[in-house]
Amino acid sequence: MRLLFRFLLSLSILLTLSGPARAAGLPVDLVLVLAVDVSGSMDEHEMSQQRQGYIDAIRHPAVIRAILDGEQGKIALAYVEWAGAEFQWTLIDWTLIDGPESAEAFAGLLESKPLNRSMWTAIGSAIDYSVEVIERAPYDGKRRVIDISGDGPTNRGVPSSLARDRAVAKGVTLNGLPILNDRPQPFGSPTPRQLKLDRYYESEVIGGENAFLVVAEGFDDFRVAILQKLIREIAGLPGPVRTQFAVRPGEE
Repeated sequence: MRLLFRFLLSLSILLTLSGPARAAGLPVDLVLVLAVDVSGSMDEHEMSQQRQGYIDAIRHPAVIRAILDGEQGKIALAYVEWAGAEFQWTLIDWTLIDGPESAEAFAGLLESKPLNRSMWTAIGSAIDYSVEVIERAPYDGKRRVIDISGDGPTNRGVPSSLARDRAVAKGVTLNGLPILNDRPQPFGSPTPRQLKLDRYYESEVIGGENAFLVVAEGFDDFRVAILQKLIREIAGLPGPVRTQFAVRPGEE
């Protein structure tokens, strides 16, 4: 009886190991997580400007053109919001964007979502969470990218550079969009400009193949900055590690 049991157990293991591999996901040019800071350093007006910047960019004809010009002509997109170490959530889960209709549907869904806000800034925890989101994506991306925007350095959770290095080791690229401003911060904390947030993102946040950051000079510039950043990410365009945007709406 024991011999029969061992034989059946060995046969089961052999069949498991030799069985068909897990089906690959749908191929796309890019698997992209938009990881968006909603920490307490932003007021409601700034959060609204940030959200609208993403909505406008996703709808923009230049972004759609960049998607359609890819080898597969499609990307996979997820929208994550984050704040403190225990506060990350997927506002919109993986969505295939393959033209104006799907882009408009994503933008419209994002537009319908209420604004969220929580305390503290945990970029490292947001990176770890976003990597988990990427690893369960039902798509096979030629490139896997986390796009992090925010207006402050990490003050809770794991160090940003540690999480960054873990992500890069898994083949994930991290790009950044630090938002500089001089608005007074809660509890009298230094402003993003005083903290040299752009330098922090460059040394502690971005990493991986062709990683870059785009610096927005305040929330008024965010719309232009995220549009240019999305186009570069989607198209996989080479360029400088750092790009500074100080363009006002209507001047692009």
